[in-house]
Amino acid sequence: MFTHNKIGWGKWIVVTLILGVAAFIASPSGPLGGFWGLHAEDPGPVGMQKAFFILLTMIQSLAFGFGFAFLLFGREAVRSFLPVEGGLGLAVHFAISWSLLSWWPHSNLHQTHNPDNISGLLAIEYGFHVTLILGGFIIASFILMKSKQSQS
Repeated sequence: MFTHNKIGWGKWIVVTLILGVAAFIASPSGPLGGFWGLHAEDPGPVGMQKAFFILLTMIQSLAFGFGFAFLLFGREAVRSFLPVEGGLGLAVHFAISWSLLSWWPHSNLHQTHNPDNISGLLAIEYGFHVTLILGGFIIASFILMKSKQSQS
Protein backbone atom coordinates (compact mmCIF):
# COMPACT_ATOMS: atom_id res chain seq x y z
CA MET A 1 0.00 0.00 0.00
CA PHE A 2 1.12 3.56 -0.75
CA THR A 3 2.25 5.42 2.36
CA HIS A 4 3.81 8.77 3.08
CA ASN A 5 7.17 7.15 3.81
CA LYS A 6 7.33 5.35 0.46
CA ILE A 7 6.95 8.54 -1.57
CA GLY A 8 10.60 9.55 -1.29
CA TRP A 9 9.91 13.28 -1.28
CA GLY A 10 13.57 14.10 -1.88
CA LYS A 11 13.51 12.97 -5.50
CA TRP A 12 10.21 14.76 -6.06
CA ILE A 13 11.64 18.01 -4.69
CA VAL A 14 14.83 17.69 -6.74
CA VAL A 15 12.95 17.09 -10.02
CA THR A 16 10.42 19.82 -9.21
CA LEU A 17 13.11 22.40 -8.44
CA ILE A 18 15.48 21.50 -11.29
CA LEU A 19 12.75 21.49 -13.94
CA GLY A 20 10.95 24.41 -12.30
CA VAL A 21 14.05 26.61 -12.34
CA ALA A 22 14.88 25.49 -15.89
CA ALA A 23 11.33 26.34 -17.00
CA PHE A 24 11.50 29.72 -15.28
CA ILE A 25 14.74 30.75 -17.00
CA ALA A 26 13.46 29.36 -20.32
CA SER A 27 10.25 31.43 -20.11
CA PRO A 28 9.85 34.17 -22.75
CA SER A 29 11.22 36.90 -20.47
CA GLY A 30 13.94 34.65 -19.02
CA PRO A 31 17.59 34.61 -20.09
CA LEU A 32 17.09 31.39 -22.10
CA GLY A 33 13.63 32.22 -23.43
CA GLY A 34 14.58 33.70 -26.79
CA PHE A 35 13.38 30.63 -28.69
CA TRP A 36 9.75 31.61 -27.94
CA GLY A 37 10.09 34.59 -30.29
CA LEU A 38 8.47 37.28 -28.13
CA HIS A 39 6.57 39.82 -30.24
CA ALA A 40 8.15 43.25 -29.83
CA GLU A 41 4.99 45.09 -30.91
CA ASP A 42 3.11 43.91 -27.82
CA PRO A 43 3.20 46.33 -24.88
CA GLY A 44 4.97 44.94 -21.84
CA PRO A 45 3.67 44.89 -18.28
CA VAL A 46 4.37 47.86 -16.04
CA GLY A 47 4.65 48.36 -12.28
CA MET A 48 2.93 45.70 -10.22
CA GLN A 49 1.77 43.94 -13.39
CA LYS A 50 5.36 42.87 -13.98
CA ALA A 51 5.66 41.50 -10.42
CA PHE A 52 2.41 39.56 -10.80
CA PHE A 53 3.57 38.09 -14.13
CA ILE A 54 6.87 37.05 -12.55
CA LEU A 55 4.98 35.39 -9.67
CA LEU A 56 2.66 33.66 -12.16
CA THR A 57 5.67 32.40 -14.13
CA MET A 58 7.23 31.09 -10.91
CA ILE A 59 4.03 29.24 -9.96
CA GLN A 60 3.61 27.78 -13.45
CA SER A 61 7.27 26.79 -13.63
CA LEU A 62 7.10 24.93 -10.31
CA ALA A 63 3.83 23.27 -11.38
CA PHE A 64 5.63 22.20 -14.57
CA GLY A 65 8.44 20.68 -12.51
CA PHE A 66 6.03 18.95 -10.13
CA GLY A 67 3.97 17.69 -13.08
CA PHE A 68 7.06 15.96 -14.44
CA ALA A 69 7.88 14.62 -10.98
CA PHE A 70 4.36 13.19 -10.82
CA LEU A 71 4.79 11.72 -14.29
CA LEU A 72 8.05 10.07 -13.21
CA PHE A 73 7.14 8.98 -9.67
CA GLY A 74 3.37 9.20 -9.21
CA ARG A 75 2.28 5.97 -10.84
CA GLU A 76 2.53 4.01 -7.57
CA ALA A 77 0.28 6.54 -5.84
CA VAL A 78 -2.35 6.21 -8.57
CA ARG A 79 -2.11 2.40 -8.41
CA SER A 80 -2.73 2.51 -4.67
CA PHE A 81 -6.16 4.01 -5.38
CA LEU A 82 -6.91 2.15 -8.59
CA PRO A 83 -4.86 -1.07 -8.61
CA VAL A 84 -5.38 -2.02 -12.24
CA GLU A 85 -2.87 -2.06 -15.05
CA GLY A 86 -3.34 0.20 -18.05
CA GLY A 87 -6.69 1.73 -18.88
CA LEU A 88 -8.16 4.14 -16.40
CA GLY A 89 -5.24 4.02 -13.95
CA LEU A 90 -2.76 5.06 -16.63
CA ALA A 91 -5.17 7.70 -17.96
CA VAL A 92 -5.55 9.18 -14.46
CA HIS A 93 -1.77 9.26 -14.03
CA PHE A 94 -1.32 11.12 -17.32
CA ALA A 95 -4.29 13.44 -16.68
CA ILE A 96 -2.89 14.56 -13.32
CA SER A 97 0.58 15.05 -14.77
CA TRP A 98 -0.76 17.04 -17.74
CA SER A 99 -3.00 19.20 -15.54
CA LEU A 100 0.11 20.31 -13.66
CA LEU A 101 2.75 20.64 -16.35
CA SER A 102 0.67 22.07 -19.21
CA TRP A 103 0.28 25.58 -17.78
CA TRP A 104 3.85 26.64 -18.44
CA PRO A 105 3.91 25.98 -22.20
CA HIS A 106 0.29 27.08 -22.57
CA SER A 107 0.86 30.46 -20.96
CA ASN A 108 4.12 31.03 -22.82
CA LEU A 109 2.54 30.19 -26.16
CA HIS A 110 -0.19 32.75 -25.47
CA GLN A 111 2.38 35.38 -24.52
CA THR A 112 4.36 34.92 -27.70
CA HIS A 113 1.61 34.04 -30.16
CA ASN A 114 1.05 36.40 -33.07
CA PRO A 115 -2.48 37.75 -32.45
CA ASP A 116 -3.14 37.87 -36.20
CA ASN A 117 -2.72 34.08 -36.49
CA ILE A 118 -6.19 32.80 -35.56
CA SER A 119 -5.39 29.24 -36.71
CA GLY A 120 -2.43 29.18 -34.36
CA LEU A 121 -4.64 30.44 -31.54
CA LEU A 122 -7.17 27.68 -32.22
CA ALA A 123 -4.36 25.10 -32.13
CA ILE A 124 -3.23 26.42 -28.72
CA GLU A 125 -6.77 26.44 -27.38
CA TYR A 126 -7.64 22.94 -28.59
CA GLY A 127 -4.24 21.50 -27.72
CA PHE A 128 -4.45 22.67 -24.12
CA HIS A 129 -8.06 23.40 -23.19
CA VAL A 130 -9.62 20.30 -24.76
CA THR A 131 -6.92 18.00 -23.36
CA LEU A 132 -7.34 19.51 -19.89
CA ILE A 133 -11.12 19.08 -20.13
CA LEU A 134 -10.60 15.46 -21.19
CA GLY A 135 -8.22 14.99 -18.25
CA GLY A 136 -10.86 16.42 -15.91
CA PHE A 137 -13.39 13.90 -17.24
CA ILE A 138 -10.89 11.09 -16.70
CA ILE A 139 -10.21 12.14 -13.10
CA ALA A 140 -13.94 12.63 -12.43
CA SER A 141 -14.65 9.15 -13.82
CA PHE A 142 -12.02 7.73 -11.51
CA ILE A 143 -13.53 9.49 -8.47
CA LEU A 144 -17.03 8.36 -9.40
CA MET A 145 -15.83 4.77 -9.86
CA LYS A 146 -14.05 4.80 -6.47
CA SER A 147 -17.13 6.31 -4.83
CA LYS A 148 -19.32 3.55 -6.27
CA GLN A 149 -16.82 0.91 -5.09
CA SER A 150 -16.81 2.38 -1.58
CA GLN A 151 -20.60 2.21 -1.40
CA SER A 152 -20.68 -1.46 -2.45
